[in-house]
Amino acid sequence: MNPNVIQSSTMDIFNKAARIVITCNKRLAPYLEKEVGELGFKVEKTFVTGLELKGTVKDCILLNMNLRCASQVLYSLTSFKCDSPEILYDKLIAFEWEKIISPNGYFTVTSHAEHFTVNNEMFVNVKVKDAIVDRMRRELGPRPNSGPDLDKAVFHLYWKDERAEIFLDTSGETLAKHGYRKIPGKAPMLEALAAATLMATKWDRQSPFVNPMCGSSTVAIEAVMLATNRRPGLYRNNYSFMHVIGYDEKFYQLEASKLRSQIVEVPNLKVIASDLNPDAIDISIINAGVAGVDSLIDFQVCDFEQTEVPSAPGVVFLNPEYGERMGDVTELEGTYGRIGDFLKKKCQGYTGYIFTGNLDLAKKVGLKASRRIEFYSAKLDCRLLEYELYAGSRRATPPTT
Repeated sequence: MNPNVIQSSTMDIFNKAARIVITCNKRLAPYLEKEVGELGFKVEKTFVTGLELKGTVKDCILLNMNLRCASQVLYSLTSFKCDSPEILYDKLIAFEWEKIISPNGYFTVTSHAEHFTVNNEMFVNVKVKDAIVDRMRRELGPRPNSGPDLDKAVFHLYWKDERAEIFLDTSGETLAKHGYRKIPGKAPMLEALAAATLMATKWDRQSPFVNPMCGSSTVAIEAVMLATNRRPGLYRNNYSFMHVIGYDEKFYQLEASKLRSQIVEVPNLKVIASDLNPDAIDISIINAGVAGVDSLIDFQVCDFEQTEVPSAPGVVFLNPEYGERMGDVTELEGTYGRIGDFLKKKCQGYTGYIFTGNLDLAKKVGLKASRRIEFYSAKLDCRLLEYELYAGSRRATPPTT
C-alpha cells in the first residue's frame, strides 16, 4: 500500500478528529468548560488555562464562533519526541505542509517552549518557520510568506521537556476580545473575563441588570449578549482556519447564519449602564452600537449613587477602580464606603456584585460577602464579591427550645 495515499487521506483536517486544546485566561476554565458542554462537546480534560477534547477543524469553526471565555482553539497536527532544535526541524520538515497551506499563502508561528536547549522562543519560532518553508520550497518550488501578523494561517508549537506538538491555531487573533469594542476606554475589562464573571453570577438573564461605573460598558454589553444569545462570532469575519487548504466557505456561512437566527428577544429586558463621565457613556454607546445592542441598554450620565434601580429582584454589578493602575487608594476608600451605602439603601432585594483587585478596599464596603469568586485581571489577583441585599432587616432564626 502506498504510504503517501494513507498520509493524504489523513490530512483532511476539516473532517479528521484529533486532539483539540482550547486555551483561556487563568481561572476562566470552569466557565469555558460549561460553554463547551452546552455546545454538545465532551470535555476530556480540564486544566488551569484551558481544556482538551477531540474533534475536527469543522468542530473548531463552531467553537471559535460560539465561545465567550476562550482565547485560542488549537487543533493538533502532529506530536513527537524532541530533544533538540535540530530534531524539531527534522521532524517538521518531514511533515506534509504542502497539504495544509498554499504556497501563495501567509503564515505565522507562535510557541511555548520549556526545554533546556531553549532560552529564546523567537529562536524556536524561526526553526519551525524554516522547516515549513524549506519543505514547501523542496516539494513545490514557491513558498508561502511568513511574519508576525495573526490574520492568516497560524501554527503553534508546544514543546515541554521531551515532547513537542505542533497545532493549527484555528483562531489566529485571540477570541478573548469579542470584536465589538472599537474604543476601549480607560482600563477596560477583557471581554472574555466580563463574560465569565457574568456566568458566575446568579443573574437569570431576564430580571433587571444594573451596571453603575460602567466605563466603556463591556460588562453591560456582555450581559445583553448573554441574555439575547448573541455570540462573539457575529462580530468577527476572519479566523486562521479560513487560510488553510480544505476550508469550506459554505460551511462557515451556514454556521454564521445560524448565529444570527439564534438571537432571542427578551421582553422587557432592563439593562442600565451609568457613569459620571460623559465621554465614557459616548464610548459605551459607540461600542454597544457595533454590537447591535445599543437600543437594549439604558445609558445614564450620573454618579453611581444616582443610578436608576428598578424594582427588585435583579442584579447590580460594579467594577470600581482598585488603585493598582489608577485612582488614589485613600480616595477610593471613601468610594468603596459609598458603594456599600448605595447597595444597602438603594438595592434592597437585589444580588450585588463587586469586581475588585483590592481586597483591603473591599473591606470598606461594610457588607459581608456571601461568595468570593476568584478571577485574574491581567496579572492581578481579583475577586468577584457577591452580596445578598435583603429587603429590610434580616430576621434572626428564633432559638429552639
